[in-house]
Amino acid sequence: MELKEAAESKKRKKDGKKTGAVRRFFVRLFRAVLLILLLAVLGIVGVNAYVIGTQRSRILKVSDLEGLEDADCILVLGCGVQPDKTPSPMLKDRLDRSLEVYRTGVSEKFLMSGDHGDRYYDEVGTMRRYVIGEGVSTTDIFMDHAGFSTYESMYRAKEVFGVERVIIVTQEYHLYRALYIANALGIEAYGVSSDYRLYAGQLYREAREVAARIKDFIACFYWPAPTYLGDPIDIHGDGNVTVD
Repeated sequence: MELKEAAESKKRKKDGKKTGAVRRFFVRLFRAVLLILLLAVLGIVGVNAYVIGTQRSRILKVSDLEGLEDADCILVLGCGVQPDKTPSPMLKDRLDRSLEVYRTGVSEKFLMSGDHGDRYYDEVGTMRRYVIGEGVSTTDIFMDHAGFSTYESMYRAKEVFGVERVIIVTQEYHLYRALYIANALGIEAYGVSSDYRLYAGQLYREAREVAARIKDFIACFYWPAPTYLGDPIDIHGDGNVTVD
């Protein structure tokens, strides 16, 4: 009987040690996962703060553009187009603000950069028609049909259109990233915000933008080529050469 009790006691101790080891393993695993998550959050917050903080001073009001009259172009970033091929409210505001900038004389040229991936969806064509309707000459309007992302728009502005100094027009939440990429490319870039109103779905856009800043911050270290490049186009020439 004593031998049996001793054996059972030994087994309980062994099982207890095994249970303790398993518990310690999961505690360490939990702490490691918690540390990784904490570092990830700090990284996300840090990169976003850095992108915003380094570009904030480059966002100007239309009235502050004096002295930038030799900009190569006003770069308008594309976004949604309505089914009737008119600009969405967000795109309309970008275009209206860009026209304000254009009328200051800061640049003679527009560069409309957006998605024209197929014939049924054409952001840049819509943008061009809108400013023509406001009296802008077709020779002053260049279209980048392959501006499929903010990164690609900036990359192609530099490598295809030879842009060295630019005024970028988009909503403020988007401007920080656009300016960061442009300046990282060696473009002297300034931005004008086109926030005339509140936009439906803006909270979702803001959340997406946090992730997009991380993505493009990383891309700026190794510069992946855009979907398309193509032959150089002189931004100081005739914009009609970009009509597709």
